[in-house]
Amino acid sequence: MDQYVQDLRTRKLSPHTEKAYRSDLLEVLTLIAAPLDCAPAEVVVSSLTREAVRSGFARFALTRSAASVARAWSTWNGWFAFLLLHNVVEGNPMQAIRRPKGSAKRPKPLRGEDSPERLLATVAAPIVGARTGWPCRDLAAVALLLCTGVRSSELLALTVSDIAGRPGGHRIGVRGKGGTFRTIPLDDSLHTLLADYLADRRERFGPTRPGDALFVDTRGEPLRRGGLQYLIGRALRAAGVHDQVPAGAAVHALRHTFATRLAEDGATAADIAALLGHASLTTSQAYIDASGREQRRAVLGQRTTRIVRTLVDVHD
Repeated sequence: MDQYVQDLRTRKLSPHTEKAYRSDLLEVLTLIAAPLDCAPAEVVVSSLTREAVRSGFARFALTRSAASVARAWSTWNGWFAFLLLHNVVEGNPMQAIRRPKGSAKRPKPLRGEDSPERLLATVAAPIVGARTGWPCRDLAAVALLLCTGVRSSELLALTVSDIAGRPGGHRIGVRGKGGTFRTIPLDDSLHTLLADYLADRRERFGPTRPGDALFVDTRGEPLRRGGLQYLIGRALRAAGVHDQVPAGAAVHALRHTFATRLAEDGATAADIAALLGHASLTTSQAYIDASGREQRRAVLGQRTTRIVRTLVDVHD
């Protein structure tokens, strides 16, 4: 299994994707090992019969969604293809195990016409009773998610040097899935929020270096996934829009909100794919199909960016 994951690194997997591969392999293997009365590391390849693998997947599927089972099926199918290529096994038992039918993925933006604006307006002010809040950092993070559509993993991977450009041409460099890189334009107002946050950060923790993480926690350490999720969850509750978040979306709902508003404002599938880092135009087209409104122009001129501009004016 380790050799398989190492072989996959030629595809420039992100750390999150590699972790998902390892998790899928190990979790199913653990369930296969249980009836054999041995530890996962003690399972030999010859014991991975069609019946054993099918039984392991059956138990794995009991507590997982269809999407999770389908992902694990693909991981194991790829691993057995790797074993076949190296003449370790004579056949692929995954072909005898049914793969869950994938349902069309639908965008999960924040529900409610003014939910993004309410969220930003709330984050712009200190949250009463919050012990770990940092208003200017929280506003910069939420605004960046809403106005660029970056994934949570992409936001956490940003460094100080990823922000570049001059007034009217500010941009941010994003490292996406599979090691891909894309550039997203920043509205001047959004750039101002980021600059204000960095200035406040320097007052708290001293000078920053180009390679430092862009977002840090209240101790000056790089912000982690759990910290970002807590930040967004707290902000959603404070804004009273937590019930407008589709199930299972949370942070990702902000990305979907950005893409949906792009579609509503007339962006093409190619525009959306370029800005969000989609590998397939089909994914981008889903936002256009789901918008159901008359198409209008605008990429940076979307409504969420305009509310950010208003907040900057208020601060000034």
